[in-house]
Amino acid sequence: MFGVLIEKLKAHPRKIVFTEGTDARILEASARLLADDFLTPVLVGNVEEVKAAAEKGGFKIDGAEIIDPETFADFGKMVDKMVELRKGKMSAEECAAALKKGNYFGTMLVKMGYADALLGGATYSTADTVRPALQIVKTKPGNKIVSSCFIMVRPAANGGNEVLAMGDCAINIKPNEDELVEIAVETAKCAQTFGVEPKVAFLSYSTKGSGKGEDVDKMRNACAKAKEAMPEIAVDGEMQFDAAVSPTVGQLKFPGSKVAGYANTFIFPDINAGNIGYKIAQRLGGFDAYGPILLGLNAPINDLSRGCNAQEVYSMAIITAGLCE
Repeated sequence: MFGVLIEKLKAHPRKIVFTEGTDARILEASARLLADDFLTPVLVGNVEEVKAAAEKGGFKIDGAEIIDPETFADFGKMVDKMVELRKGKMSAEECAAALKKGNYFGTMLVKMGYADALLGGATYSTADTVRPALQIVKTKPGNKIVSSCFIMVRPAANGGNEVLAMGDCAINIKPNEDELVEIAVETAKCAQTFGVEPKVAFLSYSTKGSGKGEDVDKMRNACAKAKEAMPEIAVDGEMQFDAAVSPTVGQLKFPGSKVAGYANTFIFPDINAGNIGYKIAQRLGGFDAYGPILLGLNAPINDLSRGCNAQEVYSMAIITAGLCE
């Protein structure tokens, strides 16, 4: 899976901002990226402090860009741009104060074209990573929300990897029908980035009307709208998880469906189901979980878990930069 993304990055070199430039995990991952020579880290922080932290950890970061908000030559331009983007919601003084923080400064580096993508959250909360992205980078034309998906990977029995996409497991608490459609469209696109031909299942406790209730209606209606929104992709639902993944059960409960029994892209009804679902797959199903991958923004910006390790930073950096169009 990563081979495809790495080849893409070798063909089209990218720069990725790390908002926590002195963090040892960030520095270890950056050193590895630089050694592999397909992605340039941009480390936000005081130059001497970043270099000292790298030296302390034994990490070779020659070739990385280190940018300090306090000494950045174009800081004034950055403040002016943020004032313009916030449209009266923040004064110049408030914007300047925000841009002294790594999360806002790093996001503006992407917005102004100094870098292509951003990975944060090693010490920031998810909200502190997503908020600047919404305020500065904003959603793509036609998108009303930011959503997320996890890419789930485990070795396949016949060699290679089994790759699944699951959304939204981290951002939208209780999405409505139209939001579910947007989540499905973006999750399917993300799956394609990883070489998956999406077969999208809208999950429920009901399969093809076997159950009743508002939540069932929501998933059935959202599925119908998603079919219209992406007619070139196999989409079906509402269906239970066993009908989605077992060919025997799927074709018994949902005969003739191109998705039932063969789904690889799963749309959950709410964050409860999504969060529980991907963690069951991770902990009991032996899948590695990559994400949450933020979807719907104008640039690739992703959030790390504060409990992440250097390997996860390295992997998420490749994924994030690989989403550049």
